[in-house]
Amino acid sequence: MAHESHKAKEFSYCPYSMSCYVENTCFSLGLCAERTAINKAMSEGYQKFKAIFDLEDRVIAPCGACRQVMREFGDMPVFMTKVDGSYTTMTLEELLPLAWGTEYLKK
Repeated sequence: MAHESHKAKEFSYCPYSMSCYVENTCFSLGLCAERTAINKAMSEGYQKFKAIFDLEDRVIAPCGACRQVMREFGDMPVFMTKVDGSYTTMTLEELLPLAWGTEYLKK
């Protein structure tokens, strides 16, 4: 999966950073790599995810917005991977404790 994450960076639009981010000069309108991957997968019919891989030069955790979006799909492991192959793994519960979820919505 780390290899596939690295390949995905080739198709990103990111003139301001080095990830598979979809950037915009108005930073709040951009989409991080994690949300871009989830949105693309959802648009292709996928609804369940086993894990999320982040690939950077250093270990970087997903932003809060990405953590919340990932939360919709369960407490999957998040692999924060460096290009040298080393990584740190945490669950979404560890990264976003007491997160808001669908269980709080009235049916």
